[in-house]
Amino acid sequence: MRVRLLDATDDPEELICQGARNDYMSEWVAEQDFEEAMDGVEGDDVEEQKANFLAKLLKRGHYGPFEHPSATFAIEGMSRSCMAQLTRHRHASFDVQSMRYVAFDEVDPADVEDGEMVVTPPSATDPDWVGRNQKADDFDEEDVEKREEIFQRSVRQSVEDYQELLELGMPPEDARFVLPIGTEVNVVVTLNPRSLMHIADMRAAADAQWEIRDLTEQLLDLAAEWCPHTFDYYEAEMKHRKNRLAP
Repeated sequence: MRVRLLDATDDPEELICQGARNDYMSEWVAEQDFEEAMDGVEGDDVEEQKANFLAKLLKRGHYGPFEHPSATFAIEGMSRSCMAQLTRHRHASFDVQSMRYVAFDEVDPADVEDGEMVVTPPSATDPDWVGRNQKADDFDEEDVEKREEIFQRSVRQSVEDYQELLELGMPPEDARFVLPIGTEVNVVVTLNPRSLMHIADMRAAADAQWEIRDLTEQLLDLAAEWCPHTFDYYEAEMKHRKNRLAP
């Protein structure tokens, strides 16, 4: 899976601060420059004031101002299973690659066995992998080889059947029903910092599924470049806790 930042609000943390400072000023924030708006906030310079003020907001649970900026991410190669988990979250906007209009008729089913088109879970190939709700019995290398064989055979057969149905005249929107839930999909998602922190609370947790944990960590890495003070504080003081960030 790959994640890229497509577009985002310029100076997102300045916007967060302006929104929050509006709550505590008699002056109209639209007629003040940023330095004036931050007057009275602790810090030796504007950047330090910004970091201190954002930390104060997060510590107090004043999350509303973190909804003002937004960032749009492009995600390549996530499974339909992972997409179903991501799209459960509110206050996010999605565009999802359509399986009605995008057909996989030219994919070589032999390549599907090697990981093309369908996401292969680690438990299909890694004898040491232990997932949630997995039985704690001992499994040997022969068991894992059998897992991999069955998984590869199943996904290849699904794609072969899908392509045969297309050849027999079934529309892609109906032929897709035979494809596995692990079929890859590309997604564009727009989030605000508060929504992303809430998703991270749920999906970066140790009991979350491995694929969405990977997605969440990639989103957080990009967000740390976009909103550095906010996500530095989140990483140090809030991550892996239930912060009640949901609006």
